[in-house]
Amino acid sequence: MCGRYALFRWSPAFAALPGFPDDQQPHWNLAPGSQVLMLRVGNSGQELACGRWGLTPAWLQDLSKSPAHARAESLAEQPMFRESFRERRCLIPANGFYEWRGAGRKRPYWMSNGEPLMYFAALWEFYPVGGHEYLSLAMVTQSASSLRRPLILDEQERAQWLGGDASPEQLAALLAKPAAALRERPLATLVNDPKLDAPECLTPA
Repeated sequence: MCGRYALFRWSPAFAALPGFPDDQQPHWNLAPGSQVLMLRVGNSGQELACGRWGLTPAWLQDLSKSPAHARAESLAEQPMFRESFRERRCLIPANGFYEWRGAGRKRPYWMSNGEPLMYFAALWEFYPVGGHEYLSLAMVTQSASSLRRPLILDEQERAQWLGGDASPEQLAALLAKPAAALRERPLATLVNDPKLDAPECLTPA
């Protein structure tokens, strides 16, 4: 399961998108519960927004049960995700993500696709509190061998995912697409510390 990812580098064009925070900081170790950036479609086109990684529908009473992930093969039918999937799809920008593998003490790996930015399919929700609407999101994951990885979309697929006119068949095809080919690099165990949010997370093994 992709439990952590990084967004520490972006282009001037990305920073010029509406909604890019003036105080945005680089992050090397984003985990569920963190405030993260998402790309969605607003009234004037694509925009960035900040939301809590952990989907929180307005009807959810136990906020400790907000899911950080939505399985691609079942999210269209699950009550937690159905409405967001139909109406509130978004993307999570990232430079890469971490994966732990192996028997016994698992080794961390840095996973990327060679692009300056990767985009993970995601769903967003709002949660009204005291007259303010808080945003939240869940990352869509797909099966990859014995692991689950983010559903990574290319430029054309991103347009379909964000588009309001995407057909159910088009969306189903995106959810069922083969897992992306990725580069991997073994890392030292520094990234195992969830409190470490620094370039040292990418220290090679």
